[in-house]
Amino acid sequence: MQLRAPAILVAARPHGETAVVARMLTEQNGLVAGYVAGGRGRQLRPVVIPGNLVEADLRARSDSQLPFARLELVTSRGPWLSEPLAAAAINWTCALTASALPERNAYPALYHALGGLLDAVCGAPSARGWAPALVAFESLMLRDLGYGGGETRPQVANLSEALEILDLMEPQIARNLLAGHQSDVMATRALLRARLARMEE
Repeated sequence: MQLRAPAILVAARPHGETAVVARMLTEQNGLVAGYVAGGRGRQLRPVVIPGNLVEADLRARSDSQLPFARLELVTSRGPWLSEPLAAAAINWTCALTASALPERNAYPALYHALGGLLDAVCGAPSARGWAPALVAFESLMLRDLGYGGGETRPQVANLSEALEILDLMEPQIARNLLAGHQSDVMATRALLRARLARMEE
């Protein structure tokens, strides 16, 4: 396997003393994993943050081997992880992507939707600007994986409508996309939902 492509890093798990196994979403190759030597070191620690856009270079001698990955940072989401609401949105969307998608199946629409959502979370002045994109992303995830989600992008007029639709999709996501996964993935969504609710108060 040889692959060089832009990728959205969605998960990083420690491996050994200094390495990480990074999982990344690419446009043409879907979700791919790679061994990042020194991923927990001073230089690469800011790179292997979920939500970051990277240029990934993956190489393996066979398709059954975990590829070695070299990552170059393109766009960092690190500055927004100190903001509770933005951090919750980044953590949830990345955790959902890493947990729900099968590896090496291309979902180009989801790749672009996730990138657009993360840009909105980090660029909009408030969650009212990106809540509709969150609804659209979850709906697209359900639809692309064969669990409905509606034929078209949901029309969301305001934050209240966004929260209503998010509540309606919650059982579908838990039952269909995350069945068998650890409950802390849905707990990440619950935290985001609670922080969004505070904006209505």
